[in-house]
Amino acid sequence: MASKIEFVEYIADQLREAGAITYRKMFGEYGIYCNGKIFGVICEDQLFLKITKAGQEIRPELPEAPPYKGAKNYFLVEDVEDAEALTKLVKATYEELPEPKPKKRKTK
Repeated sequence: MASKIEFVEYIADQLREAGAITYRKMFGEYGIYCNGKIFGVICEDQLFLKITKAGQEIRPELPEAPPYKGAKNYFLVEDVEDAEALTKLVKATYEELPEPKPKKRKTK
């Protein structure tokens, strides 16, 4: 079951204070970005965040699960109603993740 765009838009709205939140369809689901840096995925209407030390300190109770078969574990964030707590978690996760590598130009 693919994620509904309404859920993706709801998550983006919940995180509006975290930075420039964008999303992109990937393999039938969605990658979610903050200021151009991917920090998680939305699969089957569930939010998964990359595992970071900061995230573990803020929310040590979060379960870890793969967002899809064959994927590595992410934090599964089931409570997405508290925008303030969710924003704090995403900001901390974002800060710890490396900057994206610049895309290589295709040579002719």
